[in-house]
Amino acid sequence: MELNDERSLDLDQKLNTVFAGRVVRKDLTSMIKQGANVPVYVLEYLLGMYAATNDEESIREGVDRVKKILAENFVRPDEAEKIKSRIREIGQYSIIDKVTVTLNPKIDTYEAEFSNLGLKGVPISPNYVKEYDKLLAGGIWCMLKMDYFFDEEARNMNPFSISSLQPIQMPNMDLNEIFEGRRSFTKEEWIDVLIRSTGMEPTHLEERVKWHLLLRLVPLVENNYNLCELGPRGTGKSHVYKELSPNSILVSGGQTTVANLFYNMSTKKVGLVGLWDVVAFDEVAGIQFKDKDGIQIMKDYMASGSFARGKEEKTASASMVFIGNINQSLDSLIKTSHLFAPFPDAMANDTAFFDRMHYYLPGWEIPKMRPEFFTNQYGFIVDYMAEYFREMRKRSFADAIDRYFKLGNNLNQRDVIAVRKTVSGLIKLLYPNGEYTREDVEEVLKYALEGRRRVKEQLKKIGGMEFYDVHFSYIDRETLNEEYVSVPEQGGGKLIPEGMGKPGHVYTVGHGDSGMIGVYKLENQVVSGTGKFEKSGVASHRGARESLDTAFRYFTANAKSISGTISTKTKDYLMHISDLQGIGLTSELAIAELVGLCSGALERSVQESLVVLGNMTVGGTIAKVEEFANVLQVCVDAGAKKVLIPAVSVVDLQTVPSDLLIKIQPIFYSDPTDAVFKALGVS
Repeated sequence: MELNDERSLDLDQKLNTVFAGRVVRKDLTSMIKQGANVPVYVLEYLLGMYAATNDEESIREGVDRVKKILAENFVRPDEAEKIKSRIREIGQYSIIDKVTVTLNPKIDTYEAEFSNLGLKGVPISPNYVKEYDKLLAGGIWCMLKMDYFFDEEARNMNPFSISSLQPIQMPNMDLNEIFEGRRSFTKEEWIDVLIRSTGMEPTHLEERVKWHLLLRLVPLVENNYNLCELGPRGTGKSHVYKELSPNSILVSGGQTTVANLFYNMSTKKVGLVGLWDVVAFDEVAGIQFKDKDGIQIMKDYMASGSFARGKEEKTASASMVFIGNINQSLDSLIKTSHLFAPFPDAMANDTAFFDRMHYYLPGWEIPKMRPEFFTNQYGFIVDYMAEYFREMRKRSFADAIDRYFKLGNNLNQRDVIAVRKTVSGLIKLLYPNGEYTREDVEEVLKYALEGRRRVKEQLKKIGGMEFYDVHFSYIDRETLNEEYVSVPEQGGGKLIPEGMGKPGHVYTVGHGDSGMIGVYKLENQVVSGTGKFEKSGVASHRGARESLDTAFRYFTANAKSISGTISTKTKDYLMHISDLQGIGLTSELAIAELVGLCSGALERSVQESLVVLGNMTVGGTIAKVEEFANVLQVCVDAGAKKVLIPAVSVVDLQTVPSDLLIKIQPIFYSDPTDAVFKALGVS
């Protein structure tokens, strides 16, 4: 740890030398933040004015000054009346508050509303509105001089007025300062600087977590970037978009409208996407559009950065960020559903919506915030950083890959766009001056491919074969080596374990009532009795019960032709079914249950890692497997190595991609008895 402390001191000195006046000690921010409910960028704007130095004495004086300003001028909601009274008594008074402006068309005047002061209808000069149009959407934190003049003659006039207004933002930004300054830092140092600037302490974080924290910043530097981050509570998902930039807005979960988000037809004003660099949705589970076409317009916008309202098409550059909580364990979500499950029902099975996500950030890999994760070292004043990010939106490094690599053939056009955008965003953050090596690009490219593949893996679960191509790779232009990129959570945790199961246990895959394809486990037990068949786990599912009864009737009628040792009169057959993915039971169980009954009766296990497909009538007529390629895909995803397939489905083999077929051993059967012998490995 001492080594880390030394490194931190060196980095602090370097930052103060190279970016003098642009950095601030982050513990000062958190120290004052606890006493004042203002965004970080407001605090650091003030700290940057009065305490941007590494001289302890000056820092102390600066902090006292900032505290004094906040104590005297920052409006606390509970003291609003006191401040109003002060403005009235003195005649003019400076305040810090969040100001939102609306146009009152009845009297053709712009009127300001004060968030904490609670004042409405205060006239404001059109000049401020023209210069700072964000006053009209969501509001801006400002330092204001307020005047008070009560005119008895004009009783309808608001006595409060604004004599000067200064947004709490950097007035200007010279990008060359960043380009030149970046040369003084190694890649590792620069990553630490960026992470410290967000208030986190990188020396306590794993390398992979640092990359995740950097990716949260990509929507701020990249136009029209769509990011999804779902994970546990308390990992700081919304902090970046709420506190760190005056250019992003956090829309808390709940209802929203097309007019608010995109375009208001009556006022002819563009909504949030036209006024902010990032629109972040907190708590995705609560997203609801009052308008029927809301999700469709959002999909259009996420795909093209434009949307049609009325007669014209509007374009905007805001990135969209979707943040939400995963409340169940990751393992159970991967096994029973998909990683987009927390989205509301209107979106949850909409593959077209999720296909527009450029990156899925694995929020479960970011640790919950603890005191030691917050930094006491120097970082950029967040407002300075926010302006650097904003300026970088005008540039692009989307072609950075092309000099050294090309993308594999499993990536379609949407995948390519997503990967290029992520690469461009990360290079803007890490190498803003465009000075990077082959290794630098490869590192960024691997990380970009992983996040898009995570999106694709979930699309495959929701949408089946249409999204089959998930084996993402990149090819080195010099060596022509192809490297494949995987996602960590796709490892282990298979539904069908390796090795031999117990006699009577068999797995099958079929269509649930919802149309989704699920994996089911049938467990059969044979005990002394009188020939009864008892089923559990089927509840009131009529189709499943009928399919199981069909299997038992066929079994009792044909047991002797399968084996003379099977007794159907002196044994009871107990069966339990498990719906392994929680999608609802299937009616396609007859062949699998026949195999399970024979396996239990003969005390012989079915072949290892086998899935039995198919359904039949009481007479033994075998049905074709519907959506054959999709069903095989589910078998492979569940961990099957062998699949027992009805011969009538041979014609559908041509619909199955070759790289899926090579992952399983298909075994074909011609009739129910043939299925039993082949499943039990009896030649």
